[in-house]
Amino acid sequence: MFNVQPLSKQFESEFWSEINNKTKPLGALGQLETLAIQVLNIQSEIHGKLIKPVQINYPHLLVFAGDHGIADYGVSIAPSAVTGQMVNNFAANGAAINVFSKQLGWQLDVIDTGILQPINSISIRRQRLGCGTKPFHIEPAMSHTIMEQGFVFAKALVHEKFNEGCDLIAFGEMGIGNTSSASAIMSAIMELPAVESVGSGTGIDQATLLKKQQLIQQALDHHRIPKENVLDILATYGGFEIVQICGAMLAAAERKIPIVVDGFICTAAAMIAKLIDPNVQDYFIFAHSSGEQGHDKMLQWFDAKPLLNLDMRLGEGTGAALCLPLIQSALAFYNEMASFEQANVVNVVSDI
Repeated sequence: MFNVQPLSKQFESEFWSEINNKTKPLGALGQLETLAIQVLNIQSEIHGKLIKPVQINYPHLLVFAGDHGIADYGVSIAPSAVTGQMVNNFAANGAAINVFSKQLGWQLDVIDTGILQPINSISIRRQRLGCGTKPFHIEPAMSHTIMEQGFVFAKALVHEKFNEGCDLIAFGEMGIGNTSSASAIMSAIMELPAVESVGSGTGIDQATLLKKQQLIQQALDHHRIPKENVLDILATYGGFEIVQICGAMLAAAERKIPIVVDGFICTAAAMIAKLIDPNVQDYFIFAHSSGEQGHDKMLQWFDAKPLLNLDMRLGEGTGAALCLPLIQSALAFYNEMASFEQANVVNVVSDI
């Protein structure tokens, strides 16, 4: 369903040459330099030539919301009804992601992938796969047919945004119980016990944490899915929002759009996406190291170095949203910073 091409990186040596001749010591801008190179590689792949200036003109952030059957079994401090309440808050522009998107210049869409009760609002896009998933410690969260429909929805949405001019994309999520899904996905792929992947989520107490770990371990023991069976893992443990985020990541990479990967939930979707098509990682920009237990191990699995570490664990795409100025700064220095020759500054590095 997806066909992601690896980056050829045909102009990467030219990009590095130009960056290394800017008026600075070699490597002095750290991760901004490698970030610039990554976006430059993607942009040059689209155009088939060196281009300048390289800019982000239409960044888009998609927040996918869905409910989870396992939430009814005591894995969160909040009931499933809070998912819908928060979606209403998104529609009213009252959530953190609304504030950050407005402040920083993201175009924002909120997608109902299957919350318990549909919301009648022109601000909410409907791509519903049901009224919440099944409790995955008892039975698979969804069928393969439903999962595949989620991929269809996600691909169509990303292609729509691409046709509108989207040149940077990020994803957020909302769903009570979705850290349970992400933990189960992580454990299944990395072959880890639940105690190593399950964290406190929204801030649960010790008794609830133990209950959450027990239920997820029960699910892992019950289903026993080999790590190679990635679509089975997604259908069994995933949420409707995680399925559509995964599909949207693959669709964005297929269209050669850089992808900003948010925290724990979105990184679980990214793990699935990479196992479906390893080339997708060429397009991943890892936003931040979440405060959720297990996220650092996920990032190590990708051999990824995130841009930020702010102990955030809100979700919604908030960590990804905050990275837009860093990406813009990486491109700005490439576009505008003078070379040693232009500035009439002695290139001490070259003279050594």
